[in-house]
Amino acid sequence: MADQTAVRAAAEPVLASLGLELVDVEIVGSGRARTLRLTIDREGGIDLETLAKANGPVSDALDSVDAVSGPYTLELSSPGVERPLRRPAEFRRFIGTTISVKSHDPIDGARRHRGLLAEADDTGIALEVDGQHRRLSYDAIASARTVFEWGPSPKPIGPAKKRVAKERPLKERSV
Repeated sequence: MADQTAVRAAAEPVLASLGLELVDVEIVGSGRARTLRLTIDREGGIDLETLAKANGPVSDALDSVDAVSGPYTLELSSPGVERPLRRPAEFRRFIGTTISVKSHDPIDGARRHRGLLAEADDTGIALEVDGQHRRLSYDAIASARTVFEWGPSPKPIGPAKKRVAKERPLKERSV
């Protein structure tokens, strides 16, 4: 079994010395197929080379304190474009961005809330959802993540344009 507190205590100083932040600790699978997944980040994002450089020192730190008993695979990962938000500091970091929140119980008739993160303090968050202000305590939040918003989608090609494109012959090219 893995003690997440011990994993954090061993990994955070090593990651901090490399200019990285430990975002999440997750144990996936069971028995010999367990994976200890550490999600790490830094200002401006993280790349594969940085993950590879951090792997050895983090592995050594975890082995030195025996934070995980039995066999496991260590996986270092970036939080991705839609990163989970769990701690107050993470919510504060993303004030002014769009987030998606799932609440344990309905709030204003809904369990799913998507809106602009307006505030985050030590007790909870405030979202602007469709022009309405919603306050959620951290205890009420089942899960939360940032939302990656794509740019405008390309205009669809109508049937008339598709037909013209099919009928237009290809120009011959001389070789």
